[in-house]
Amino acid sequence: MKVAIKAIANNKFRSFLSMLGIIIGVAAVIVMMAIGQGSKESIRQNISQMGSNIIMIRPGADRGPGGVRQDPSAMQTLKPDDYEKIKEEAKYCTYVSPEVTSAGQIINGNNNSSTTMYGESTEYFDIKQWEISNGSAFTDEDIKKAAKVCVIGKTVADELFPSGQDPVGKMVRFKSIPFRVIGVLKSKGYNSFGMDQDNLCITPYTTVMKRLTAQTWFSSINCSAITEEMTDDAIKELTAILQEQHKIKEGGEDDFTIRSQQEIMETMSSTMDTVTLILVVAAAFSLLVAGIGIMNIMLVSVTERTKEIGLRMSVGARGIDISNQFLIESIIISVTGGILGIGLGTLLSTGANLLFGLPTSIPMWSIVVSFIVCTIIGIGFGYFPAQKAARLDPIEAIRYE
Repeated sequence: MKVAIKAIANNKFRSFLSMLGIIIGVAAVIVMMAIGQGSKESIRQNISQMGSNIIMIRPGADRGPGGVRQDPSAMQTLKPDDYEKIKEEAKYCTYVSPEVTSAGQIINGNNNSSTTMYGESTEYFDIKQWEISNGSAFTDEDIKKAAKVCVIGKTVADELFPSGQDPVGKMVRFKSIPFRVIGVLKSKGYNSFGMDQDNLCITPYTTVMKRLTAQTWFSSINCSAITEEMTDDAIKELTAILQEQHKIKEGGEDDFTIRSQQEIMETMSSTMDTVTLILVVAAAFSLLVAGIGIMNIMLVSVTERTKEIGLRMSVGARGIDISNQFLIESIIISVTGGILGIGLGTLLSTGANLLFGLPTSIPMWSIVVSFIVCTIIGIGFGYFPAQKAARLDPIEAIRYE
């Protein structure tokens, strides 16, 4: 070990260049893993904020191969009777809210903003975990009367009332229809998909259906399972209720689609895992190149120290002693480069989070794996030069110029 360290110290610059490939390779792998893992956790967190036990029922069957568009009538299959039936019979759902949407301009005096008006029931706030920061939500009585009241998001409030005026109690217009603002939602900010969650207005679903869209069907129905573990049971129950409602025979094609937040979460996680794997594999190639560089340097070192090797052998050093000497040098270079690479990767990951706002999270196993890989590279790429040194003939080695 002492001889190996001394040999590395005698060629500091060359040893550092050998380490550099390992340092860059390990740092790249750590950063890629941190960004991939951080993005995945950020997506999971955002979906959890929206409610991890949310179930969404949409009209129309799943699109077949090729994504063929369905007939417009197929998108009008969710009716008020379906909503009432689900409310009465669904045992695995705590909250149910029909949804009707309408996009357009919302205006207050000279200020306006493009937004979406969501027609919902009072239970929507519990399903989506919305909190009211100012004012209050609408009531069941407002739903019965199709009242022209709304709760607005923080972005809409800032756009329509830039001077900081309290929006509660003020009148705004959406598609020329006046609405009274009765509440402002607590801000949720942007989600992982870059969407502004605060750019919305929520009003009774009857108001949207009767006063804005003149439609008799729902765009979707949102439900909340009792617990995340009961989501699958809730989906089976909802499927049975709607099949009975729509008189769909066993084996027939459903005219509705049910999805849960868990499915979305799993799909997004799977996608991020694939992207991360591709990035890590690309970064890992630099480790392969670094290993070849170490082998090249060690071969040069064997050639330079041929006379020294012959002298050691002539005074009793065995082949395994010479082999171990060069193998230890290779491992020290590789592992030291790995440790520096882990430090640099951690620093860059933290910097990416602080300076650019990228979500990063370094999994502990990635550090352990990087360390193990560096050791393997040191042994693997140092073995051939070490064996070459061990097989030298002592007499020829001493005579070597």
